[in-house]
Amino acid sequence: MPSKRNIENLEALTATLKGAAGSFFLVNYQGLGAGPTGKLRKAVREKGGEIIVAKNTLIRKAMSDLGLPEIEGLSGPSAVVVFSDPAAVAKALKEFAKTNDKGIPALKAGVLSGQALTGQQVEVLADLPSQKELQAELVGVLSATMSNFVGVLGAKAQEFVGILDAQVQKLEAA
Repeated sequence: MPSKRNIENLEALTATLKGAAGSFFLVNYQGLGAGPTGKLRKAVREKGGEIIVAKNTLIRKAMSDLGLPEIEGLSGPSAVVVFSDPAAVAKALKEFAKTNDKGIPALKAGVLSGQALTGQQVEVLADLPSQKELQAELVGVLSATMSNFVGVLGAKAQEFVGILDAQVQKLEAA
């Protein structure tokens, strides 16, 4: 018979995963002290994510209840990282792992939009630009295109004015 605490933890984890549209990463956090763990949580929170430490059986059960695919790497100490911007949070996790000699947190696996990811795929995701960076790049491309279009229209208008001026000069001379 499951304990009341486990039932409450399962309900909270299931609600969190459902709120994250079933997208999350699994990381191994074992070996981090309290201070570095707090810094890791802060770094992830700044990127729009949240770290939740839970038992693997509860994670498995929550995933099953939500109809999410089974993932590899759900063994040993695990923490679930939910996010709003997957690339930004993956990058924060990867950068934090570089700051310590143990490489913690280790990216174990993940689920993104209902698709299971391996730890390597999550690392590749960390190398992508964040959603805000991509949006800024798109705005830059669109504004450059509009500027060029306005420049072309202005040049054509100037050319038309030049033709009219030449015609006026020709009529005045005659």
